[in-house]
Amino acid sequence: MTVSAGRRRLTGLPGVYAVTMRTAVQIQFQYRAANYAYLLGMIAEPVIYLVVWSTVARSQGGDVDGITAGEFAAYYIVWTLVRNMNIVFTPYGWEERIRRGVLSGMLVRPVHPIHYDIAFFAGWKFVAILLWLPIAAVLTLIFRPTFDVNLLEAAVFLVAIWGAFLIRTMLLWLLGMVTFWTTRVSALYDLYFTAELLLSGRLLPLALMPAWAGTLADVLPFKYTFGYPIEVLATDLSTAELLTGLLIQAGWVLASTALMALVWRVAVRRYSAVGN
Repeated sequence: MTVSAGRRRLTGLPGVYAVTMRTAVQIQFQYRAANYAYLLGMIAEPVIYLVVWSTVARSQGGDVDGITAGEFAAYYIVWTLVRNMNIVFTPYGWEERIRRGVLSGMLVRPVHPIHYDIAFFAGWKFVAILLWLPIAAVLTLIFRPTFDVNLLEAAVFLVAIWGAFLIRTMLLWLLGMVTFWTTRVSALYDLYFTAELLLSGRLLPLALMPAWAGTLADVLPFKYTFGYPIEVLATDLSTAELLTGLLIQAGWVLASTALMALVWRVAVRRYSAVGN
């Protein structure tokens, strides 16, 4: 009875996710050293920002526009986790899939290819979080962040980081599907990356941006992939701001998923593998 129930739990789409995520975990543990090197590379960017802004804060008497060195430390340490949660399948990978005909094999599977990407990268996250914990501990000892996290903020953060992952997955899938019309998507990706860098809270806290930039960030999805989940833990958002952020994230997940499905139906009709 137990075996039968277990098999029922692993059928259909939930079974695809369970198997793919488990496979991703096993693969990443096989390459622990490579993953750690990759993780260290990913945290180099926020650590540089952290050192710069902490230095600026101390040179100005302890804060920059009310943000102290400890608050900068909290922001960028959380940033290191959010950054790794936001690693998804990139548009550059689409060029490879189409050029080598990899997508052909994915199209004959009984589920939409997006499910494989979501499940595989989601499984990878569990390994990334485990590898991130000692790095976060070292950064905490060095930079002494100022945290004041309550239970609601912790719960909202756990939801928000997965919301960020889903939004960014859909956005980069949409961008990657441009490859069905052109073999090079790098210029568009660079434009996307620039907008994300400036309007997401990735480069610096959005509180330090001009008012017009903050207003623009509020109506674009980038903030909800970086700035919002970081602010949940690193700043003091009100309960209304916490819950409103989750609702907006949910809206972007639904909107980007619907748009992805619509574009996919049109784009896949143009597919032809180039091959090697």
